[in-house]
Amino acid sequence: MAKEALDLQAITARRRPWSGFRASLIAWWCVWLLVLLFFFSGARFSIGPVTIKTIALDWGFIATWWPFISRGVIVTFQLSIISIILAVVLALLSALARLSRVAPLNSLAGLYISLMRGTPLFLQFIFIYSALPQLGLVLNAFPSAVLALSLNYGAYMSEIFRAGIQAVGRGQTEAAAALGMTPWQTMRRIVLPQALRIITPDIGNQFIAMQKDTSLASAITLLELMGLARQAGAPRQRFFEALVVAAIWYWLMTIVLTYFQGKLEHRMARSDR
Repeated sequence: MAKEALDLQAITARRRPWSGFRASLIAWWCVWLLVLLFFFSGARFSIGPVTIKTIALDWGFIATWWPFISRGVIVTFQLSIISIILAVVLALLSALARLSRVAPLNSLAGLYISLMRGTPLFLQFIFIYSALPQLGLVLNAFPSAVLALSLNYGAYMSEIFRAGIQAVGRGQTEAAAALGMTPWQTMRRIVLPQALRIITPDIGNQFIAMQKDTSLASAITLLELMGLARQAGAPRQRFFEALVVAAIWYWLMTIVLTYFQGKLEHRMARSDR
């Protein structure tokens, strides 16, 4: 009993500093958020000869047009979900092609990755939306944006997939071959499940980055979050206020996605113990 009491006291002693740190962390978060709000308060004051001004916003415009701009969140989220699914498929196929000894597939995957990583995403949006119709392939704004994001992120994520596959120990593939598995069975049953566990955090980071890069789709007239902000703010000369609304939504979506990514990583780490 005495030993159990000592163990309980030790655990409680370890928890107190952590709980104190969390309380301090929350308090400082609140402080910095208040500072950020003050930065956009429009206040103006003087300290001796120095005049300090903060950014003045038209809060009436923000209150009026917030619901209109917020409708773009649904389109942004749909665009992100569809694009990341297609990007994962492209990344897996191109990674397998890069690891293969079939020269046509390996070289084609290398060209695709080099081309997509070597040109700006904004240029890819414009090219797919404007140049493909000259080849007889006419796409609306939404499928054009999906194609651009999928191709771009598929190229970047292919290197993540390739690194995850190569991180699986060679001894496991040799053991699978000794058991009579074919290379495809080894890849499907042994290598890919472990590689996916390794690269899941990186895929989450790519999804968060893609969710913000959907703002480039407004350049091809897609009315997602940034497109609606442009539509609301530009004619009324309140483009900055409209961008603030869009920025808040992007920030909130990033916070939510980061939270769920952390939960997923914690769960996967716990299952590995």
